[in-house]
Amino acid sequence: MEKRLSLLFDYQKYAKSADLQAVIDSVHARYSARQLSDDEAELVAAAGMPELASKRRDPWRDENDVT
Repeated sequence: MEKRLSLLFDYQKYAKSADLQAVIDSVHARYSARQLSDDEAELVAAAGMPELASKRRDPWRDENDVT
């Protein structure tokens, strides 16, 4: 879906269709870029969720090795 919208946006640069421009304007209005509030920024994990990441198992170590 996103790829299709991207292609339509590129096509609009050359075609200048009024109907297509209305769709593009409505999408831009719905998904406008804005700065996050401090409360919203606390919910963002740019590097992922560390508590959800699983540790990689070292194939050369014994599973019971404590070192």
